[in-house]
Amino acid sequence: MKLEKSFNRIIANSIVANWDYDALTDYKGVTLQYKDVARKIEKLHIMMEQIGVEKGDKIALCGRNSAHWGVTFLAILSYGAVAVPILHEFNAEQIHNIVNHSEARLLFVGDVVAKSIDADKMPYIEGIVYMPDFSVFMSRTEKLTYSREHLNELFGIKYPRAFKKENVTYHEDQEEELAVINYTSGTTGFSKGVMLPYRSLVSNINFIFERLAIPYLKPHTNMLSILPMAHMYGMAVEFLFSFSYGMHLYFLTRLPSPAIIAQAFADVKPSLIVAVPLIIEKIIRKKVFPKIQNNMMRLLLNMPVINKKVKQKICEQVYEAFGGNAYEMIIGGAAINQEVEAFLKSIDFPYTVGYGTTECAPLISYWDWKEYAMGSCGRPVDRMEVRILSSDPAHIEGEIVTRGANMMLGYYKNEEATREAIDEDGWYHTGDLGTMDSQGNIFIRGRKKNMLLSANGQNVYPEEIEDKLNSMAMVSESIVVQRGEKFFALVHPDYDEAHNMGFSDDDLVNIMEQNRQELNASIPAYSKVAGIEIHKEEFAKTPKKSIKRYLYQDA
Repeated sequence: MKLEKSFNRIIANSIVANWDYDALTDYKGVTLQYKDVARKIEKLHIMMEQIGVEKGDKIALCGRNSAHWGVTFLAILSYGAVAVPILHEFNAEQIHNIVNHSEARLLFVGDVVAKSIDADKMPYIEGIVYMPDFSVFMSRTEKLTYSREHLNELFGIKYPRAFKKENVTYHEDQEEELAVINYTSGTTGFSKGVMLPYRSLVSNINFIFERLAIPYLKPHTNMLSILPMAHMYGMAVEFLFSFSYGMHLYFLTRLPSPAIIAQAFADVKPSLIVAVPLIIEKIIRKKVFPKIQNNMMRLLLNMPVINKKVKQKICEQVYEAFGGNAYEMIIGGAAINQEVEAFLKSIDFPYTVGYGTTECAPLISYWDWKEYAMGSCGRPVDRMEVRILSSDPAHIEGEIVTRGANMMLGYYKNEEATREAIDEDGWYHTGDLGTMDSQGNIFIRGRKKNMLLSANGQNVYPEEIEDKLNSMAMVSESIVVQRGEKFFALVHPDYDEAHNMGFSDDDLVNIMEQNRQELNASIPAYSKVAGIEIHKEEFAKTPKKSIKRYLYQDA
């Protein structure tokens, strides 16, 4: 298989080569074949042409994973426009902020998002398109309205003898050309739009082709999309790779429970599993551990003669729980629970752990499961260098820095943040602390910055939550900390105001609970605060009056 350097040629070649094969399916819903995707892409191109979208214009899309989300994303890039994917879990204000900051001309939305947004808060967009059927939800230009109402007619005029393989011609992308702006946050003042060029997408896809797909996977086998495609991990490894390789991708279009995910694994039987630890851990804890943690199983596992056969049987059962057809399971986005990893390693389950960031679209490290070092997150991927800023990288932790083909161009309209992240020698500073052994295996030891990771791999910025909380009733100052999978807020109340109002300690507890409920209604589900705890003393601060966070991480 020849590896291409052009993203749009990769997509076009896959469409042509897999024309009559299934491409994208909404789980328990409709299926689009590669030729169907091509036709829908072409119709969206006609709409863009009609309203005068030019190469490099920004087009945003926000909705839950679906076949039409995939079609929309591919249509934007193959036209030569810049895609701005937005997490559907962001609230309306955050979506408005990103659309405005990115200067998007159009916004494509899913069913839930369509009900929450306010077009008046996005004065510069020319229209909103409803992704489930590509109808025009809101239009500020007659050209958009006309193009949608006459789309089939315009398509027929352009292709009077039907749309065929030879009609698949897409924008000729350049390596350093901007392809995607992926926002790490949705809040004004904290927004960082990661600018990813075409080379970063191509490099990630080609790495998976070379190291995983071509040696071990067959085209036309199944993949299951669980991770949000507006997040680079899900977009690159589940969606872009599988479509480029001619695979059949199933989307879980609704918020998946462990039961639904387990059933989907059984139905789809994916040839590769890509997941965050939360999903894996829940399935293992609910479906596997109860079967093996009884007295009889413990007795058998402690008998050396049959221990190996028992573990082999357990491995088979776990393998079946994930569909029974996967070459390996790639875990990333957050740290896997040590107990669960030790269990997977003990039964010889084919799993591995990778590492990446949005800024690297996303891959920084990975290694095949057969040689994966337990506790690590693999070795640097092809076309990427990784260093540990330490006097003894194998034993003394230091910041992980990286550079290479996967790396971003910088942050959109934020030169200061770009200079802070990328040094003069082109190294991207991840903010993560780690070590690296003599074989190149990377071990993450902690996080240098304040960023927290939710259990499903989403970035959570405590300053954003604190900023909202500090404006609420009776809050003087606050800090958000993480305990296991949950986030808690430590709050120092405004005791002077509480005294003036005649509030007791019990009153303050009730007020903080009300604050928590209001706070959670205004932030994404993955960053919700599980509890607010009252801190009677002021927080210790630096000379710059910043709270010394490290003193309270284990509070």
